[in-house]
Amino acid sequence: MSKQTDWADSATPHLRLRLEFGLFFIAVPVLIAVFFPPNWMFPSLFTFTAIGIVLLHYTPGYAWAELRYNWQNWSWREVVVFTIAMTAFCAALVMVMRPDAAFFLLSNRPEFLIVIWLGYPILSALPQELLFRSLFFRRYHAILPDGRAAYLLNAGLFSLAHLMYWSWIVAIMTFAGGLLFTWAYRKRGSFFYAVLLHAIAGNIIFAAGLGVYFYSGNVQRPF
Repeated sequence: MSKQTDWADSATPHLRLRLEFGLFFIAVPVLIAVFFPPNWMFPSLFTFTAIGIVLLHYTPGYAWAELRYNWQNWSWREVVVFTIAMTAFCAALVMVMRPDAAFFLLSNRPEFLIVIWLGYPILSALPQELLFRSLFFRRYHAILPDGRAAYLLNAGLFSLAHLMYWSWIVAIMTFAGGLLFTWAYRKRGSFFYAVLLHAIAGNIIFAAGLGVYFYSGNVQRPF
């Protein structure tokens, strides 16, 4: 077998992964954001999530037991510091950008806020971390850039997945969140820690009133 044939055989799986990667993490989020009406967004996201979980399940060498790895590799001190900092940031941001929405659910619909706090970690944070941390780094590791570039790519695509909200605030917050959650998953090796930080961040966002930016009913496309 010639060297050219050897190269072609080794390049083909990478090409397939790149095409799959581009479709899943770039094309689909853009299509949802640009073409789908707001009331189709959540069914589309559930379908997107289901496909991602199937891809993860059939990733060569992947085992669901990996989700338990290093689950205790975090500290209460870090969590407390993050919670305080996130609360202060969100409170300041909502008072500047949307004072009318500041702590609205906390003040007016506390029972609904409790439902969000209970449901968000399982229905939103967990599946997002499965797709953007486990699937991203386990299935596509062979085609990812090295070092910090992989973190930046992950955060950028995590932000792109939220393009459907058409908000620069959402874009910046999800990019920063993507960096943090990737750090928890990669540096700490803890999927649980990534989910925990994601859940805390999301629940604070809704408590502060910034959930107005993450509500499909408020989406206004710029075209």
